[in-house]
Amino acid sequence: MRLTRRNFAIGSALALGLTGLGSKGVQAADVTAAEARAIAKEAYIYGFPMVDGYRILHAYFVDRKNPEFKGPWNQLNNIPRVYTPDDKAVQTPNSDTPYSMIGLDLRAEPVVLTVPTMEKERYFSIQLVDLYTHNFDYIRSRTTGNDGGSFLIAGPGWKGEAPKGVTKVIRSETEFVLGIYRTQLFRPDDLDNVKKIQARYKAEPLSAFQGQPAPAAALAVEFIEPLTPSEQKTSPEVFNILNFVLQFCPADPSETELMARFAKIGVGAGKTFDVNTLSPDTNTAIEQGMADAWVDLADLKKRIDAREVTSGDLLGTRIHLKNNYLYRMAGAVLGIYGNSKEEAMYPVYAVDSEGQKLDGSSRYTVHFAPDQLPAANAFWSLTMYELPSSLLVANPIDRYLLNKSMLPQFVKDADGGLTFYLQNESPGDAKETNWLPSPKGPFMVVMRLYWPKPEALDGSWKQPPLMKTQ
Repeated sequence: MRLTRRNFAIGSALALGLTGLGSKGVQAADVTAAEARAIAKEAYIYGFPMVDGYRILHAYFVDRKNPEFKGPWNQLNNIPRVYTPDDKAVQTPNSDTPYSMIGLDLRAEPVVLTVPTMEKERYFSIQLVDLYTHNFDYIRSRTTGNDGGSFLIAGPGWKGEAPKGVTKVIRSETEFVLGIYRTQLFRPDDLDNVKKIQARYKAEPLSAFQGQPAPAAALAVEFIEPLTPSEQKTSPEVFNILNFVLQFCPADPSETELMARFAKIGVGAGKTFDVNTLSPDTNTAIEQGMADAWVDLADLKKRIDAREVTSGDLLGTRIHLKNNYLYRMAGAVLGIYGNSKEEAMYPVYAVDSEGQKLDGSSRYTVHFAPDQLPAANAFWSLTMYELPSSLLVANPIDRYLLNKSMLPQFVKDADGGLTFYLQNESPGDAKETNWLPSPKGPFMVVMRLYWPKPEALDGSWKQPPLMKTQ
């Protein structure tokens, strides 16, 4: 049986052996149009990050024909290069650190991730992201150190204790998890060293780690087709994708009332959301609710551009976010799978010093005084992204960022500081080493501070303004 967006609720319940999952859709008489609009807005804000995350997980670990496919679930895939404009699955990818990726299916048993020892000065992290897009934990230089170890990642149904040889047990709220490995690349000729470290990363089921027989395999999941990024913005089918994902997310006690409210319009684990059963007024109300969510996000984006809200507010654990679902949506839209602020900060240049949006038809500079370089323990970078795609920018010199490892080649100013040139055309031979090429149209620039210093976390270090030049 192949699941479509219409019939997945019944089919997936059979495939997974789940019980008690209702398939009742919303009835036009259940709620008024005004109530449906309000609930749809709330459910869309709640669910958009999960739907967009599912799109990426499907590309990475399910759809073998997708050019972004990394490998099957529970198999670690190393990417021995940095990202380029050809990588299009994830918005605002970094191009500083070669990635390794793993999609964890934790339904049958936990998976053990083993990390080798490495140089003290080399930064690495394994970011663990659940289906809600919460960064629920890390394995990293900053906390677990560079001495290596084995870390057990357990799903919500596993109640065991740490077995012998396991450094730490890390528990996930959801049955599927994304593991994102970042290994610092010091310079281009350091890539072979990174490859050696990647080859020593290890992932194995708990039974294999202990040398014991494997438990019974979890029943196969017939994953439904995701929506495209453009469809996710307007199609009510987004709620069917959300319903599918929610089946792998045991309800959190803090969301009991929320889920009861969502159920009024057919949103919930195992439910079917079918626009064909809705009255025209209710159907219109659902679409209006989705549009209302984007209005709220646009208002929040203004606060982000004004630096009243930072990336550190939008990304992190459930406890850190305090169930602020609009913040979680903004984190997904602006940079899904971004790090929590203690691991990395992302000061964004979306407007210039006069508050005007950035565009490649103009030229810009950003100046760092000698004692005001980005405050990062590991490294920093400035990366260019074209809009609205938020992807890396193809350019004649194949340069997508400026970062700490490039310091020796930058030309310093008379005061010993650095001026970077952000524009579409070369600023000239004398300045080209400090040039970050922009597209011809709209763009933004994201600064990254990996392992930020205290002065970055407490706000005493501030990013310099981005100035438009004549």
